[in-house]
Amino acid sequence: MFQPNNTVIGFIGTGVMGKSIAGHLLSAGYPLIVYTRTKEKADSLLQKGAKWASTPKELAEQANVIFTMVGYPTDVEEIYLGEAGLISNAKENTYLIDMTTSTPSLAIKINEAASQKGLHALDAPVSGGDIGARDARLSIMVGGEHEDFLKIEPILNLVGNNIVYQGKAGSGQHTKMCNQITIASNMIGVCEALVYAKKAGLDPENVLKSISSGAAGSWSLSNLGPRMVKGDFEPGFYIKHFIKDMNIALQEAEAMGMDTPGLALAKSLYEKLVEQGEENSGTQALYKYWE
Repeated sequence: MFQPNNTVIGFIGTGVMGKSIAGHLLSAGYPLIVYTRTKEKADSLLQKGAKWASTPKELAEQANVIFTMVGYPTDVEEIYLGEAGLISNAKENTYLIDMTTSTPSLAIKINEAASQKGLHALDAPVSGGDIGARDARLSIMVGGEHEDFLKIEPILNLVGNNIVYQGKAGSGQHTKMCNQITIASNMIGVCEALVYAKKAGLDPENVLKSISSGAAGSWSLSNLGPRMVKGDFEPGFYIKHFIKDMNIALQEAEAMGMDTPGLALAKSLYEKLVEQGEENSGTQALYKYWE
């Protein structure tokens, strides 16, 4: 079992969600080493007792459980498979848990490379945004060896409340694609409903009270709908990262011979927002498309 007295956790990527996830692990008493490209993003963790690593290599040499949550598959590949990356420098029997939303094929590649080095790799993307990360109520979808999942599950329970083993390497990422496909079309519906309410002369907050708990209810409606009404478009999850996810899902669906018109439409609408400079806004800024 991984206990604070025999475990050093490394965490790479302390952005909107990563910072909260790492904070829960630190609060649980685990020694924590962090690395992020912009050190200032880790200041709050360092003030609470986390230690700083200047490179992924330095972090890998000290930790025996390492979490990563970075931006893009290219970042994941560099951190794991690069010459100065985790797999080349981690100690034998280290557990590597990638929470980045990345490609299933890369997750499989990392798992195979890790296994050859006596390491244990899991793809474990999450859903729940900044609120889920803050409240330790993330949904975590895990791919990899089942035995490895069982060993790391108690630590995952510190940051999530819905942790499901999905199957072999890559399965976590495939499940996250299902999640993102669902959100993509749902976000269009949420935005259209609230714009409709406004144009009909209704009080959007009152409308939310009626429809959030009925058949139309969804996480996006309950958590992001109020932000839209208030004009709060700060990122719980960046538009630029959502577009990255939708591109992965479209590519995977195409490879399986599947048509995804709802996903394609959502991506096209978000890309129009990017053209207007909204790439660093939260996904709820899709509401602005109708303004």
